Amino acid sequence: MKRIILVAFTLALLTSGCKVFKSSKKSQAPQTETSAETKVFSVPAPKSTVRENPVSDTMYETADKATTGTSTAKPVSMRSESFTMTSEDQAAYGNKKYNVIVGSFSSNENAGKFKQELIQQGFKPYILHSETGYYRLCVDSFNDEAAARSRVQNIRTQYPKYADSWLLIKK
Repeated sequence: MKRIILVAFTLALLTSGCKVFKSSKKSQAPQTETSAETKVFSVPAPKSTVRENPVSDTMYETADKATTGTSTAKPVSMRSESFTMTSEDQAAYGNKKYNVIVGSFSSNENAGKFKQELIQQGFKPYILHSETGYYRLCVDSFNDEAAARSRVQNIRTQYPKYADSWLLIKK
């Protein structure tokens, strides 16, 4: 009898110390981690590059840069496209590479209406029909990029409603 009690006691000790039997006896809910650390990833800053075309560096200059020494203008957007124009406009402006654009329309009728508004404001606009199908309102054109950028900044300063004017480069 002492043997049976001793064997039963030994088995009880062995089973209570074994992890396999503990997990099957107690069904606990899985524990979730409540205090997870926030992981922060850092992205290296972009490297500054030297521009090959120094004329392009004038894109942030404003008319008052000489007086204040600082520049706050938004960059001059540029796009290169093929376009057509009327024969009269072709004779006057066809050989110019840089075109100052103040409006772009999907309808020639709307472009014509806007052209009349620009004429009333003192501009001499003409319409370019782009390869993308848009009718671009050009108010000036140049062969020199720096002069074209200067004109865009001038228009943005004098006419704040045309702050989104940009340059169209003839392909």
